[in-house]
Amino acid sequence: MRSKFQQFALTTIALAASAAASAQTTAAPTKPVTIYGVADAFVQFSDGASRLTRAQSGGLAGSRLGFRGNEDLGGGLRAIFTLEHGINLDDGTNGQGAFWGRQAFVGLADSSLGQVTLGRQYGSLYALSGDFSEFANGVYGPSTAVIGGFGGYEPVRGSANSATANGGPARVNNSLRLESASFGGVKVGALWGFGEATGSTTDTRVADAWLRYTSGPLDAMVSFVDDKVNATGFSVRSISGAAAYSFGAVRLTGGYVSVDDRNTTDADGQGYWIGGDYRFGPHLVKAQWVESKAENVNTGKTQALGAGYQFDLSRRTAIYTSLTHFKNEGTAGYANRWASSLPAGLTNTDERDITEFALGIRHSF
Repeated sequence: MRSKFQQFALTTIALAASAAASAQTTAAPTKPVTIYGVADAFVQFSDGASRLTRAQSGGLAGSRLGFRGNEDLGGGLRAIFTLEHGINLDDGTNGQGAFWGRQAFVGLADSSLGQVTLGRQYGSLYALSGDFSEFANGVYGPSTAVIGGFGGYEPVRGSANSATANGGPARVNNSLRLESASFGGVKVGALWGFGEATGSTTDTRVADAWLRYTSGPLDAMVSFVDDKVNATGFSVRSISGAAAYSFGAVRLTGGYVSVDDRNTTDADGQGYWIGGDYRFGPHLVKAQWVESKAENVNTGKTQALGAGYQFDLSRRTAIYTSLTHFKNEGTAGYANRWASSLPAGLTNTDERDITEFALGIRHSF
């Protein structure tokens, strides 16, 4: 037979459990936040006018730490945000020169209409040059990051020579972004980057518009970007398109970027790429050809041809390698191109070509 003390203790525990259960059922809905990231580093061996061996960050994907959240507001409406910090894994510095340099935005999303967001965000050229490329817009291999340098303008890598600087037009500061939901496979979007420059309240801005169609094996995108800084007379426009088509385990990719320099220098340029990949089990093999061609005042071109291999150790971890040859035919007015900034001495007037081998590992969480 239980003592009075035991009965009292059991009754107290039962009441406490009942109160806790009642509190859980009446508490406000949770606001989930996802913490995620990528740790990606590789060793790069390069042979040009001199030889270079170094550790680099972000081969398959840029290393990062991110926070992504949403709150259900009812009726299909959600509040959303993303804060994403880029990391140079080789030395621990900021990846894009700002703490939340990859992305930083907040907004509203509707499941049937689309979303509107405000902050530092990707422009259309980031998706176009990344989603439809075998080597994306990274810092190794025959990447779409080879395309650019026309009058100092970097449409794919992102450039300080832009209305919003620090990454524009690939990443755009002070931007308002709208993108529709998918209607029959079609999404349309627009972005406006407020220049916020002293003495220029209307003309300093980035205007960006795009359309993307995804249905079955076909994925295609077109974009138009108008980048203008009134204070310096800087004005550049780009028209771009890319597509990917899959059949079975094979995917073909390709794209085009045309840069119209509307400044007095008239340093126009064009870039192209075409590639393909084949997946079998945990193995992925891929190849891509890229060309960046300067016109008018600066002439010359860079061609890059490379192949890569990726082995997925798990769903989140992969090892990868690539071999690429860069052929530079630039004049004195057109810088030699590589997938990243050229270290001093790697090319010279007599030896412009570069052969690159990379071996790395990527882990996502």
